[in-house]
Amino acid sequence: MRVVVAIIQPTKLSTVRDALRELQVDDITICDAMGYGRQHGQSALFRGNEYKVDLLRKVVVEVLVHEDELQPVIDCICRHALTGSAGQIGDGKIFVLPVADVIDIADPRR
Repeated sequence: MRVVVAIIQPTKLSTVRDALRELQVDDITICDAMGYGRQHGQSALFRGNEYKVDLLRKVVVEVLVHEDELQPVIDCICRHALTGSAGQIGDGKIFVLPVADVIDIADPRR
């Protein structure tokens, strides 16, 4: 099994979640996050004063998948998390991590 961790734009969350639901991926975890990558924050104007926003709002989507579901889930997230037709810097990243074990809290004996 693998954990797919996708860091995406908050505006794309509902689109990605609906697309994953169509793939019958129902077990997901979603968290708010703050950070930046290559864009290093952005400048904004407020009442005529320019200021720098160092940390940008992102959403982290975590999905636990079997090996045979891995590539379709990655493709789905990539396709639906793009902003614009070709995507832009800041659209996000996907990390794939191995899962050594899964323990159910309600039944730790497995």
